[in-house]
Amino acid sequence: MARRRKGQAVSGWINLDKGYDLGSTTAVTRVRRLFDAQKAGHAGTLDPLATGVLPIALGEATKTVPFLMDADKSYRFTIAWGRTTATYDREGETLATSDVRPGPDAVAALLPRFIGEIDQIPPAYSAIKVDGERAYDLARAGETVELAARKVVIHAARLAEAPDADHVTLEIDCGKGTYVRALVRDLAEGLGACGHVSALRRTRVGRFHEADGVTLDMLEEMGYEARRSEALLPVETALDDIPVLAVTDEDAFRLKQGRSVVLVPRQVEMVRAGLKPGSRTVSAMAGGMMVALCEMRAGRLEPSRVFHL
Repeated sequence: MARRRKGQAVSGWINLDKGYDLGSTTAVTRVRRLFDAQKAGHAGTLDPLATGVLPIALGEATKTVPFLMDADKSYRFTIAWGRTTATYDREGETLATSDVRPGPDAVAALLPRFIGEIDQIPPAYSAIKVDGERAYDLARAGETVELAARKVVIHAARLAEAPDADHVTLEIDCGKGTYVRALVRDLAEGLGACGHVSALRRTRVGRFHEADGVTLDMLEEMGYEARRSEALLPVETALDDIPVLAVTDEDAFRLKQGRSVVLVPRQVEMVRAGLKPGSRTVSAMAGGMMVALCEMRAGRLEPSRVFHL
């Protein structure tokens, strides 16, 4: 006899505004407990020293996490001039110091060099695995970590403010895998200065924006299940760039059984018009509820992930 899963069958997304000095895994655990959810996960780790948008998936929404991991993101961060650290943030050991204080005009003039597809070497203190070990574990153990450059995309970069000679705040919109700390390292080097990240905030992940976020304190203050459910976003929130196709109840039943369904020519053309280049993924909906994520092949929908909502 199968063991009954502990917790409630709660499904959806929480747009968590993560606080400072809180690990992503700890944040997920606290949200799961608040909702008494059977399972939970997050879409992209946010360092404990960073704040902002940390989308947390509950229940069936965990099946859509891979799609949000690939989503574009936005960050707002402050560079403190004068000190380069091992981690490129304010917690790291000081490696070098400098009296150079680049002005806002100099920073703005250099930014275009980093817009578009660029090669970026991730920081040694990162979660990337090297021979099965996390790079940051090796770095903390005193080992020399050399990571290969990776292709990343920065769509836009802008100067937000320069409150004083020691600090400048920037905003970027970027693709997955972009390291803000590596960008700050490269900016400082390009300006002949020392610098590190003194504050970092993620302001957007796909359709999840900071303006709509909820904090752990807010969720706790809601007090009871009915009120907390107001913060729960639909499972399909993570699928903003995937075309949606409404199917009949009969077709929904077939898809949930893992069987394919045949589309009429009008449906095929509708889906093709919304597909991204190289993608076949379609979201099947019935009665306003997610039924399945499917692949469209030869005029048929073949279910790849089925949802039980």
